[in-house]
Amino acid sequence: MFNMDFSQRVVIRSAELDWVKSPAGGVLRKPLEREEAERGRATSIVKYEPGASFQTHQHPLGEEIFVLDGVFSDEHGDYPAGTYIRNPPGSSHAPFSEQGCTLFVKLHQFSDTDRNVVRIDTKNTPWLPGQGNLEVMPLHSHETEHCALVKWPAGEVFKPHRHFGGEEILVLSGEFIDENGRYPTGTWIRSPHLSMHTPFVEQETIIYVKTGHLPLSPT
Repeated sequence: MFNMDFSQRVVIRSAELDWVKSPAGGVLRKPLEREEAERGRATSIVKYEPGASFQTHQHPLGEEIFVLDGVFSDEHGDYPAGTYIRNPPGSSHAPFSEQGCTLFVKLHQFSDTDRNVVRIDTKNTPWLPGQGNLEVMPLHSHETEHCALVKWPAGEVFKPHRHFGGEEILVLSGEFIDENGRYPTGTWIRSPHLSMHTPFVEQETIIYVKTGHLPLSPT
């Protein structure tokens, strides 16, 4: 088990981690949280080298993917950088990448009733007005879980707030900042239920955000 105590705040600057081999040749990973070696809950940065593929596999409790660079593919289509993907519980596929790609991947974290297949090309999806000067791109909501991209203009300061059901952030570009530290591109932050902070940025910054999905008591 790795980073599975959801009562603890976790900050990982993934650019500083070494790649770890996976069971598939040419597929490398940077684990962020993991329940067991090759099963159960996992969140990782995953890299497919050019021509790499993974054998057909099922997602008992779903798979969520954000394509960070390159082109990710499976038998259902090709997904360039900026694509947001949700494969629901019970789905399966045989992924590969002809030119190589880097992914943010979350496994085994869906509600059993969350059955929607999602494919969003965020590069060609309009931003919506958010609080203050923020812009928001909703990606998915189910029960208490909400997932979106958020664009912060340079110099934006957000009000202090608590995270009911926790908050998870991946910094996609720029640098995210709060009273606890500075988080460059590639930083993954998981904050527990009822944690609080006052975030801000100095430069334009885009983050992936998921809220309301963590246990309300320590696990």
